[in-house]
Amino acid sequence: MESEALGRHVIIHAFLRWAETAKTSDRAKAASALARAYASDAIGRDERNAAEMAMLFLLDDPAPKVRLALAEALADCAEAPRAVIVALAEDQPEIAAQVILRSQVLTDTDLVDLAAHGGDVTRSLIAHRRVLSRVVCAALIEIGSVFDVLTLLANDGASLSKPSLKRICERHGDDAEVRALLLEREDLPSDARQALVEKVGSALAGFSLVQAAIGTSRVQRVTREACDVATIGLAADADAGEIDQLVEHLRVCGRLTPLFLMQALCAGRIEFFAAAIVNLSGQRERRVRSILADGRQAAIRALFEASGLERDVSALFADAVLLWRKDARRGAAPASVSARLAARAGEALSGASRELLERIEGFSRAEQRQSARAFAIQAQVAA
Repeated sequence: MESEALGRHVIIHAFLRWAETAKTSDRAKAASALARAYASDAIGRDERNAAEMAMLFLLDDPAPKVRLALAEALADCAEAPRAVIVALAEDQPEIAAQVILRSQVLTDTDLVDLAAHGGDVTRSLIAHRRVLSRVVCAALIEIGSVFDVLTLLANDGASLSKPSLKRICERHGDDAEVRALLLEREDLPSDARQALVEKVGSALAGFSLVQAAIGTSRVQRVTREACDVATIGLAADADAGEIDQLVEHLRVCGRLTPLFLMQALCAGRIEFFAAAIVNLSGQRERRVRSILADGRQAAIRALFEASGLERDVSALFADAVLLWRKDARRGAAPASVSARLAARAGEALSGASRELLERIEGFSRAEQRQSARAFAIQAQVAA
């Protein structure tokens, strides 16, 4: 054993002495041959130990070409020495790129450390890796640039959790390219999708051309209504587990207004509406659903007033619930709740309920126009 160890040291010393005077091109060839022999298991165990020592020595070679030869030869080797790979990953970009993009030796911890202490190029290289764990993606999202996030969103091998997608919305949702890629994803949570809808509306409202065409006040109202319609559409598509998150998000953002709630109710988004009332009233879900399904008008109004609705407005909501309930019990296709509520326009109502009823009339007109469009399309198809 002593003679074998002695022989190994002799080989290492001979290599080191040769490397001190050899040309850069020769050192690079030797480094490549040494690393490829190590990676291909073409040498025995003792020789591998000697090769590791020699490669560690070559990490200090002043010529980048030598270190690049090492990186290229070891990048795809799953058994490459960690000390060598980590050092190469911290080298100049051309060299680091080889191992950051390809090496399986780098752990999640290594990649997170590289992202934290490296520069923009290092983070971009990490984002381009073929497979990225949720941990690494989360780190890049937290400290990376818009370009890094765009790279992650376009990388099919990047494992992005729902919290990470929400964080992208928070940090970079104002970027149009980021919004476009996020909105294409089926796994984007409903509350994050709604936040992006709001950002799209704000972007449109901020266009000077749009403001000049229809006026600042009107463009704000139009975009607000468009966002409401889009959000109610999201409520229809949201999974049962996402509805509560969407409701909470809207409550925190101050979006659960009487007008929005009435629009959701008139649109038939009963599950979403019930979840919103549970959130606002603080009452148990079973009790809320029971009152909405079977409660008397007084109980319904009391529930809505406990949710923060004014007394006169609660009467309109109670009427809407009773109309919806009547249709559901008959088993008939629900008629337009907004149209039937709008028929009360001639009644003497207070300011808040009058304003709400005027907006309900607007819902009714929009429904009529949509129905007319659908009829025309069907007629064209039939023709």
